[in-house]
Amino acid sequence: MSHNSQHFFLGAPHGVPPTYEMLKEEHEVAVLGAPQSSAPVTTTVINIRSETAVPDHIVWSLFNTIFMNWCCLGFVAFAYSVKSRDRKMVGDTTGAQTYASTAKCLNIWALVLGLLLTITFIIVLATGSLMISQTISEMIKYYGGY
Repeated sequence: MSHNSQHFFLGAPHGVPPTYEMLKEEHEVAVLGAPQSSAPVTTTVINIRSETAVPDHIVWSLFNTIFMNWCCLGFVAFAYSVKSRDRKMVGDTTGAQTYASTAKCLNIWALVLGLLLTITFIIVLATGSLMISQTISEMIKYYGGY
């Protein structure tokens, strides 16, 4: 009965303990042995086209949907942004640019309309509260506090 022990700590530098992956790989080499096939190693190359980036304005549309959704323009812009992203994923650059252009136009209108209506609302609210306070003070003067 002979005891042969082999140490396979080739990849670890001195003083650094081997990692689990290194020990597992060395164990597999010891149990299975070296690869037996002499077949050539094949590789696969995937060419990714570097087309022009089409902005889909989805973040802007989401912002307009959540915060400035006057007349539902933000929601419609978000729908066009999603369509633009879908077209971009399929590879239809022309369709993606068309939907992105529509989403950008809707986002601009939603932003401008939302800002104008918000500013108008603040002005009406401020002037209304001033008029109410003035009316109350005149009533107090006229009726003498009663």
